[in-house]
Amino acid sequence: MAWRVEWEDKAVKELKKLDARAQRNIVGYLREKIATEDDPRRLGDPLRKDLKGLWKYRIGDYRIICSIEEKSVVVLVVRVGHRRSVYK
Repeated sequence: MAWRVEWEDKAVKELKKLDARAQRNIVGYLREKIATEDDPRRLGDPLRKDLKGLWKYRIGDYRIICSIEEKSVVVLVVRVGHRRSVYK
């Protein structure tokens, strides 16, 4: 089953602030791994506390914070950023 990857406006702005290589790596990861995966949870980790219900994906020093919407088969990218600041 193919998943559709959608972006919140804030996540798009955060992605554009990153260098070109990081942008390519992140977008490529979402297209090649997450969108083609039967269960995108297999590659990510669930978040806890204030971010409970969201999932994270690690790409080097960067993190993608997503909401997985099972009914509509969508992975919604909520935040993108460096690991030291993306959770704030």
